[in-house]
Amino acid sequence: MAQILDPIPSDAHGQILCCYVNATSKIQIARVSNVPNWYFERVVFPGQRLVFEAFPEALLEIHTGMMASAILSDKIPCGRLRVMDESDSNRSAPAPEPEEMPKRTLRNSPLDNKGIVLSDPFSMTALTSV
Repeated sequence: MAQILDPIPSDAHGQILCCYVNATSKIQIARVSNVPNWYFERVVFPGQRLVFEAFPEALLEIHTGMMASAILSDKIPCGRLRVMDESDSNRSAPAPEPEEMPKRTLRNSPLDNKGIVLSDPFSMTALTSV
């Protein structure tokens, strides 16, 4: 994948393809700051997917935007954001099978209107307006 603006340093090897998704309702700034001779900073809108190349040891800083400032809300190793591309499919082992979730039994428990199991529906507090 070509990064036309601010390409990753050409003398380095081992870059990986990464993907970050802004799952919040706020604008975020994604920044990699621990790679020498490389400046990477992008605005990520709510629901947007950011795909970029980086090194596995690089840290993606996520700054969440407020009115006139941004707060550092997360630091994610780029190795955890790695996605498989065509060149990876031939040389890597298949992904492990996901563990199966334990089955829950519903012992005739009543459900609320959102599908949440209520342990005792009469002990729930009610919101009323006067």
